[in-house]
Amino acid sequence: MTEILRTSDEAFDGLPDYPFEPNFFQWDGIRMHYLDEGSGEPVILFHGEPTWSFLYRKVIPPLVDAGYRCIAPDYVGLGKSDKPVEDAFYTFDMHVASMTALLGSLDLSNATVVGQDWGGPIGLRFAVEHPEVVTRLVILNTGLFTGRGTMSEPWMAFREWVKKTPDLPVDFLMSRSEAHPWGAEVLAAYSAPFPTVEHKAGIRRFPMMVPLDADDPGAAEMLAIQAKLSTWTNPAYVLFSTGDPIFSTRTGERLAELIPGAGPLDTIEDAAHFLQEDQGEEVGRRIASWLTSLE
Repeated sequence: MTEILRTSDEAFDGLPDYPFEPNFFQWDGIRMHYLDEGSGEPVILFHGEPTWSFLYRKVIPPLVDAGYRCIAPDYVGLGKSDKPVEDAFYTFDMHVASMTALLGSLDLSNATVVGQDWGGPIGLRFAVEHPEVVTRLVILNTGLFTGRGTMSEPWMAFREWVKKTPDLPVDFLMSRSEAHPWGAEVLAAYSAPFPTVEHKAGIRRFPMMVPLDADDPGAAEMLAIQAKLSTWTNPAYVLFSTGDPIFSTRTGERLAELIPGAGPLDTIEDAAHFLQEDQGEEVGRRIASWLTSLE
């Protein structure tokens, strides 16, 4: 078993607007952290990278106020979850397996999955593989990588930079995604889980997990997600920001067109890739309003 690190509790002292109680789950010798706020039908909030449940701190209150239970896990290697130090430990299958174990322990039903960035592939795979648990989808600024397209030159350059930069500067990465300044406290909160280069294996691996060829690990699984989404007749809501240089609104339109249960793409202004940070309260209100409209 690979060496496992745990970020100290003190690293998370004084986080802005994050008053939530921690919850923990043991998976294969690894402690995983998650938030569990409110009561009612569950809404599972899947983050991307290099973020963690802190990303959803503004989204959760409007959903709780509307009568929903919000569950926001931290993936293995991110946030307050334990951090195995070997890069090779981190795979798409591992993230899905660990999330499936954690969520299975909570005895959920009639749940909504919300996924953004890597939370799209991970959350959507959980959803389509567990239709007995998940009955609704919310898709935010994400996509599926099947290895059958061509990644952009800027993204490939970013991937190469990550390969050469083991000590990834998380605050710098997040600051490049601001639609408007978030402030030093917020950027520090995103860096808090990763005090040393050894803590950063999980975030280093995500760009390398994107399949570049149809035979790469994860490609077949993402193609299968895509196929199952094409037959998803339960409700789905696709909400993209208009200022994301990574996932354009055209990507959102294609997802909305793919899923039979989805309505037209909805958009939100004055937000970039991390719309939960730029417009978190509005994202929470939009999701809550959509869920309420289904009742």
